[in-house]
This record gives sequence, C-alpha cells and structure tokens, in this order.
Amino acid sequence: MTTLFWDSRNVAVTGGAGFIGSHVVDKLIELGARVTVIDDLSSGSLDNLSEVWRNHGIKPRKSGRGLLKAGDHALHMCDVKSGTRLRRTLKERRIDTVVHLAAKIGGRGWIDTHPVECCDNFSIDQSVFGEAYRAGVDRVHYSSTACVYPVSLQSQYDDSYLLKEEDAFRGGSANADREYGWSKLMGEMQLLAYAKQYSLKCSITRYVTAYGERENDTHAIMALIRKAVERNDPYVVWGTGEQDRDFTYVRDIVDGTLLAAERIVDGMPVNLGTSVRYKVKDVASMILGLTGHTPKQIVYDETKPTGVVSRALDISRARQLLGWQPKVMLEEGLRRTIAWFVKRRPKPVETLA
Repeated sequence: MTTLFWDSRNVAVTGGAGFIGSHVVDKLIELGARVTVIDDLSSGSLDNLSEVWRNHGIKPRKSGRGLLKAGDHALHMCDVKSGTRLRRTLKERRIDTVVHLAAKIGGRGWIDTHPVECCDNFSIDQSVFGEAYRAGVDRVHYSSTACVYPVSLQSQYDDSYLLKEEDAFRGGSANADREYGWSKLMGEMQLLAYAKQYSLKCSITRYVTAYGERENDTHAIMALIRKAVERNDPYVVWGTGEQDRDFTYVRDIVDGTLLAAERIVDGMPVNLGTSVRYKVKDVASMILGLTGHTPKQIVYDETKPTGVVSRALDISRARQLLGWQPKVMLEEGLRRTIAWFVKRRPKPVETLA
C-alpha cells in the first residue's frame, strides 16, 4: 500500500458505516486520508464508525443536521439517491476520490427474499456515478461482487474451476446470479459508460464471501458464529453443507480495494478472493471447534436458500496488477471474528426479514 497516494487525499466512502465500508474508512484514516462517510444508516451502523474513530482517538461532535464531524473526518447522513445533496457534499468536502460501497445487500437469505430492494441498486449506482462526475471527482472505485458471474459456472459440487474476470461475459453474454448479481454487473457497466464518454478514472473490484468483524448475521459466517457462541442445540446449518465458498477476510478485501483504486484508472475489474474452497459444513465444524461448542445435533436445513453450490475466484490479475494476495487464512480470520463477536455481542439481525 502506497501511503503517499492517500495521505491528505479527500475521500468519500459511500456506505462507510457498513461492514466492509467501516473497514475501508479505518484503513484510509490510517493512511492519512481525510475521510467523509456518506451513509443513510439504513443498514450501516453508527456503532461501526464509532469503533473506528475510537481506535484512532477521534471524538465526533454534531455539526448541523445530519452531520457528525470527527476531526478532519465526517459522517454525512444522506441517501445517496438524493442527487443535489450528494453533489453538494462532494463539492463542500472537496472530494477527489469516491469509494462506492453503498448498496442494498445481505446474505443469501436476504437476497433471495428481497429482489425489489436488490433492484434499487440500479438507481443508487447511477446517482453516485453521475453526481461524482458532475462534482468534478477525479476517480471512482466501485465495489462489485462474484455474483456477476454466470450461474452455469457454479452449478457443480466439488468443482475446481476458478472464476476469471472475463467470465462475466463468457461467450459474449451474461448470466448473473439473480437480481443482485444483475444490478452489480449493470453497476460496472454504468461506471464504464462514464469512463468511456467522459474519461472518468475508475476501478472495480469483485468480492467473494467477505467475512470479519462488524459483519451482521444475514451472512453465513456471522450467523454460524452466533449460533455457536450462544450454544444453539440443535446447531442449524443452511443447505446440505456440501456447498463451498471462497471465504475472504475483510481486511484483505480492504487492502485490495484501495490498491485497485490507487493503481487502476481504466475500469478493468479485479477479483479479490483466496482461490481456496471450503465446504460450509467444514467451516461450521471449524467454528464449533474454535468456540468450544459441541452440540448434540447438527441439522442441515435444505429448505433455506443456499445459492450456487461452488464458487471461488482466480486472483491472478490481482497478483499481477496490484501485487496483492490474501494474508489472513480462514482459521485465523475466524479466530479474530469470534473474538470480536464475544467482546461486542452485536444485536441479531433477522436473516429473512
């Protein structure tokens, strides 16, 4: 990570009070950036930001309606679809870089039961890209997802194929994973349209099953951790347990994101993952071992949404272009996440609400 690039840079992080967003904010402050969080707190949490600011010895104070100032940093409580207000914030804070994470998102259960909310991402992305361009922002980074990849490439158990960036339009056509996948793929295309028509500098990273501190339990890892820490018995795992994922620790995701935002300006998408598959049943077993919970019964609930059966990413491009590769392997990442959960005991989030 080149500290000099981010030092004193004015960065806006949309969705910066969320799970991944708050970690991006944390890293940017560490690198010397002046960070403005833009978030309506509909899914993000002020607790997440408070934890970040506290870690850096920063005490926030109210400064006008919907604004918290924290030293050189700030939270603007704003719906990013509010174009005029968003543009005014970008101009007033003299933003030169936007890291765009704001989205309607949850785990597989949430995605499968909230198709309308997923489609809201179309308007969210168009607003952010348009207002960033009109405000004279130098560059925009877009956080995308492995859900852009064709479902047909993720339909075989125990597959060994690693999804490559060019697979999103394999054979000249796309087959993204449901409404959420399509909305994120179209978000990438929207951003590339601004690059093509207006020469906006941009970058795109595609995440796969991120986990870590501050995640909520609409996502599999945190849900499994909560059930283990709270000693649930029977211990319920969604699906057959045979489905596998490329689990990536959030701080590795953040490092890759900021490297891409720094070094890529033509919108070339980059995968961020580990290229290692773990079956969900094995992850559940690892979590039970780390928490010391030995339930009498483990139940695999096949009535619950499970998504594609096999997903892992080829990260060759990230290694070549960014010099990036994951540093934290799954067991260590789980250990850190469990320690955070035990200390913070976050309130549960209804998975299928």
